[in-house]
Amino acid sequence: MDVGAAGFGRLLPGLRDRVRRAAFLGLDMEFTGLYSAFPQNNQPSLFDSPAERYLKVRQSVQRFTVTQLGLAIFSKEDSNKYVVHSYNFFLFPSTLGVTDVEFTLSASSIQFLSHYGFDFNKFLKDGIPYMNELQEKSLNQRLSEGSWRVCSAVDRDVMKKAIDEVTCWIVAAEEGETMILKDLSGSQMLEVQLVLRQALQNVWTQPLEDSEVVVKKVSLQQRWLLENSSYDYCRKELILMSARGFTNLFQILVKAKKPLVGHNMFVDLCHLHDKFYKPLPESYEEFKRNIHNLFPVLIDTKTVTKSIWKNYQFPRVSTLLEVYEVLCSSNLNPMDPTGPVIALASDCSRYAEKKSPHEAGYDAFLCGSVLLKSAHLLLRRVTKCSDTVEADPSFSQYLTVLAEYLNKVNFIRGGASSIMNERQIYQELKPLCRFDVRRLSGNQFILLSNKFKHVRLVLRDYKHHPNLQISVYRHWRHSPHVNCLLQVSGIVALWSLLAFVLGGPPCCS
Repeated sequence: MDVGAAGFGRLLPGLRDRVRRAAFLGLDMEFTGLYSAFPQNNQPSLFDSPAERYLKVRQSVQRFTVTQLGLAIFSKEDSNKYVVHSYNFFLFPSTLGVTDVEFTLSASSIQFLSHYGFDFNKFLKDGIPYMNELQEKSLNQRLSEGSWRVCSAVDRDVMKKAIDEVTCWIVAAEEGETMILKDLSGSQMLEVQLVLRQALQNVWTQPLEDSEVVVKKVSLQQRWLLENSSYDYCRKELILMSARGFTNLFQILVKAKKPLVGHNMFVDLCHLHDKFYKPLPESYEEFKRNIHNLFPVLIDTKTVTKSIWKNYQFPRVSTLLEVYEVLCSSNLNPMDPTGPVIALASDCSRYAEKKSPHEAGYDAFLCGSVLLKSAHLLLRRVTKCSDTVEADPSFSQYLTVLAEYLNKVNFIRGGASSIMNERQIYQELKPLCRFDVRRLSGNQFILLSNKFKHVRLVLRDYKHHPNLQISVYRHWRHSPHVNCLLQVSGIVALWSLLAFVLGGPPCCS
């Protein structure tokens, strides 16, 4: 279902209820660009540490914006059936009294979106506004100080026309008479009212449906009474709610604390933080702490499928749609009555009839579907054969078999395969024994235990683990300082050897 600014407010209460009842949420985003070419050397590198990659992505996120956000709400019903409500939200930065937002377009990204049928008119003309906490604080301050101003040049033209119409009408109008201003967008309806009330003390305004505003001539006493009534649609809290737009739904997602599922979702998480929460911090560690507090359970289907690929004879595929089709294939999933049944809701049935790759709502649906099918494969493997799988496995059982993949966001073309922190390492090993954990370097951690049998147990059980390599600590091998010294010594020795070879035999006089 496509959702723009015009219909978002009506849907929000229903979305709140669906999110509360959901088992988990699928997420995907489309952007005006992915990786910025400025400054130079900002492209991803295989040598990037997680912190270095974060700084590169941070610079890109600050330049680009979100055009479309897909949210798939997976609700569990009886008999392992999941009903999916998938939404395609078109977004556009709020222009409601905040500093004018600037963003960059990447030619290749725009071409990519156009190729897959992206509707740029919906993005530009009916995009749902949003703002982060810093922008909301600035708007709140301006409203309190009365220093309201209209940022958009288009909106300024609309305001001028509205003021001209009202000032001409009000001269001959009697108290109690009304006129109607038509053809206003969602944000313009609010801005027109604020501007008219600020400019004219003897008018009152009230919004109607269908992009209309009623203007009424009133006395100063009536104006004061109306301003202090609970029926004023221009109260500060309502203005802030309107300006927040999609951020209201983001806050619902944060409060619900449902598992959030994406595919290669690192950049998505950065945009979530920057656009709807707070500007991205410089510190990578602070970013991770913030994201973990916002969404305690993250599942990246790229991380999951990369691992289970090794245990099944899957054909080599790369895109999310290809992964989904493989997991749906009859060769991989012979008639299994215990497998999850995924059904699109009647008002979101378009994706059941037509593939729409790289449309955010469709890709969010694919993310959640890939997760369920992957989790079921893992559950079958744990129970050795499908006959012993419960007829109606719960989503919590799926989360249990996915435990080693939780909060491991895939790291594309970098020096580490996934992003982890000390807490995740601790949670990973907690079922076996207790270690104290400290980061040693970018993707290395040192574990301390006072029981050698625990060390042997972990070394044995993680000997062939696909993502973690655990070995006994050797200072000469694992210390960053020793490694640095050895590298420097190696470089010096290499240059000495080259100098000796290139210098040749001494000349005879």
